[in-house]
Amino acid sequence: MTPVLLGTGQHLEGFEAPIHGSLGSPILLGGAPRGIAIVNGTIAAAVGLGLQQWLAGLVLGAVGHSIAVFAARRDPDFAAVLIRHLRQKGYLAC
Repeated sequence: MTPVLLGTGQHLEGFEAPIHGSLGSPILLGGAPRGIAIVNGTIAAAVGLGLQQWLAGLVLGAVGHSIAVFAARRDPDFAAVLIRHLRQKGYLAC
């Protein structure tokens, strides 16, 4: 029996489990990240129904969703990266 060395990258029999592909994929609604799609829909509904500007609400919802889908195609985690970027201070700013 050979000793098991951790961190060597070797395959160990009996220590593997199949993982479904959906566990590693991002959660999207219509191609946009879930949180951004919900916020975008809520704002569009507030403009369309609350302010009774239904055409502006439809345009705002369609444009916002299209931008979110475009950004999610390039990087599904763009929302988390954007929030982290906005929180960091500009240490190297002039």
